[in-house]
Amino acid sequence: MSKTTHIIYLIFLSLIVLTALVTIAWIGFPYYKLGVEERPFHPSDALLKPSGIWGHGLGIIGSLLMMVGVGFYMARKRFRMLSRTGLLKHWLEFHIFLCSLGPILVLYHTSFKFGGLVAISFWSMVAVFLSGIIGRFIYIQIPRTIEGRELSLNEVRELTSNIGESIRSLVSLDDDSYNVIIDSTKKRVGIYAENFLVRSYRKYSDDRKTMHNVRQVLKRNNVTRSQQKQVLDLVQSDISLNRRIERLVLMQNLFKYWHVAHLPFAIVMLIIMIIHVGVTIVFGYRWIF
Repeated sequence: MSKTTHIIYLIFLSLIVLTALVTIAWIGFPYYKLGVEERPFHPSDALLKPSGIWGHGLGIIGSLLMMVGVGFYMARKRFRMLSRTGLLKHWLEFHIFLCSLGPILVLYHTSFKFGGLVAISFWSMVAVFLSGIIGRFIYIQIPRTIEGRELSLNEVRELTSNIGESIRSLVSLDDDSYNVIIDSTKKRVGIYAENFLVRSYRKYSDDRKTMHNVRQVLKRNNVTRSQQKQVLDLVQSDISLNRRIERLVLMQNLFKYWHVAHLPFAIVMLIIMIIHVGVTIVFGYRWIF
């Protein structure tokens, strides 16, 4: 899958989620805004209530989407026979899509009114959804291969190239200009505060200053715009890689703690959802079959 195709694919999945969210809200808003005692008298009650044709269907479809999203992604990660079936990051993206669309449909299934045991399942689902967003943020901070395998610290360090040689092969500069660029890209040790926010801000400011200095040096040497872009991209890549190396261990530890929180909520949600489905069947609730 090319980069352009991949971007179109992600936009398409995002549009599906957004369309479902907005469309159902638009159709059902006059009903959802009513209190519980008023809803039975609304014309849409037979359709949108949790046991209605639409409401019940949304719950079934949403639950199936979540189970498929979790089940297939876990199978892809754990079964060797599936290890070469597509890239892991593509499976993760589809897992995120299904596990974003599913909770939205389940939310509309509840018609925003829930209590008792089902409320535990619902809030567990919300916790899984929100922790999934956090997990996705942590995930993308950890360098990986194109297949999605996590890189070790040594493997990440091996990715760092000799930026000096790369710049020399791209542009012709005098020694002073060349040394200015190399000095500005060297990793600074011990100048950042221990406080995370202060350290992050100072590092961000320092990186911006580095890019500015390199840009000015290139302009003084009358480097063409295309060559400027190549050098600046090279410097930016070097900065980004050093930044990832600095926070790799932290992100790996956070990801381990994230699994401890994410998985139990998912299990609780699944167990109560199964109980909920069983109870509805026992009490004779049916959908279109």
